Amino acid sequence: MALLQFNSRATRRATETAQIEAFLKGFSIEVMPRTAEKIEDFRALLPERTRVYIAHIDGTPIEDMVATAKRLAGDGFCVMPHVPARLVADAPMLADWIARYQGEAGVDQALLLAGGLAAPRGAFENSMQLLETGLFDKAGFRRLHVAGHPEGSRDIDPDGSDRNVMQALRWKQAFAERTDAEMAIATQFCFEAAPVIAWAERLRAEGIRLPIHIGVAGPAKLQTLIRFAVSCGVGPSLKVLQKRAKDVTRLVVPFEPTDFIAELAAQKARHPAFNIEAVHFFPLGGIRASANWAVEHAARPADQT
Repeated sequence: MALLQFNSRATRRATETAQIEAFLKGFSIEVMPRTAEKIEDFRALLPERTRVYIAHIDGTPIEDMVATAKRLAGDGFCVMPHVPARLVADAPMLADWIARYQGEAGVDQALLLAGGLAAPRGAFENSMQLLETGLFDKAGFRRLHVAGHPEGSRDIDPDGSDRNVMQALRWKQAFAERTDAEMAIATQFCFEAAPVIAWAERLRAEGIRLPIHIGVAGPAKLQTLIRFAVSCGVGPSLKVLQKRAKDVTRLVVPFEPTDFIAELAAQKARHPAFNIEAVHFFPLGGIRASANWAVEHAARPADQT
């Protein structure tokens, strides 16, 4: 009997490992110019063709963004810079940014989002307005990702509903249908699988078929994750961290996303049509920790061109 139980546990572990490997295939990761400067060689950390998002934080010069994009592209990575609408003064500035990314770094994809500012600096308030300029299409940017919020966003829906969030996603689905843009939803990081699964199923039921790239916080100290989660407006899944924090013995051990990813991977294995297409890592505990964890657990990455 003991041997049968051991074999059963071993089989379950092997199944879970295979599901996680498949689910993590083609993962992406995020960096900022100032953190990228601290990495001597990204090729020693990440598989070739990994998609690397470059976060554009308020105060970061466009020159630093473009230089980081050029470096990463030169190292063989798929580069996807953030374009925060509220940091863009006007259409000429947007056209200049696009031209720099394209001309100096060979970039042809971007993540369009509102940005973290409470109010716009210029003509644009949200990613839909950036798309409506037609500048990305004119420049040949073929892949455009947009932001998603599985647990809602108080910045977008102050009343706690998701009315505006859902309306925006329906607009973006319609935009993808009337253009030849390859679009996907890159989400905020979460910590609990059940709400994410319910959200993804709801999108599909409402006709929003854009592939989802689910945000995952890489390994980090629990205190670090809680701080980022609160500042970024993470919703109900924050309770997963708060529950763990009650056990003081676990505060010194880095929190890893294994359970979260395993549940989503199992859902994908049971339901191949499940619309989460890829995993996107937020390296809140450092780029090395997230990259090492992802590479250790993932199958060979898919081509992300």
